[in-house]
Amino acid sequence: MKFDVDKIANLARLELTDDEKTNLRYDMEKIVNYMGMLSELELDDIEPTTHAVLLTNIVRDDVEGRSFSRDDMLDNAPATVDDELIKVPQVIEG
Repeated sequence: MKFDVDKIANLARLELTDDEKTNLRYDMEKIVNYMGMLSELELDDIEPTTHAVLLTNIVRDDVEGRSFSRDDMLDNAPATVDDELIKVPQVIEG
């Protein structure tokens, strides 16, 4: 299989030397050939898996809980602006 390495490099915004283009073409051909080998495998009796190790989600359920009033939240802030907004340190100069 032939690859248009110049087009691929352009799409990826890469500037490649002739040696790098040759290596990229070779690597891409190896990858595609390997994928072709994988497609020839007989996998009918193999059960699909999503992960080699069984994982379980340990995050708690998202349930509605107690809500705080706006005044309680502002009273808890270290500093406010006009008793309406939480004042935070300046991040962007100017």
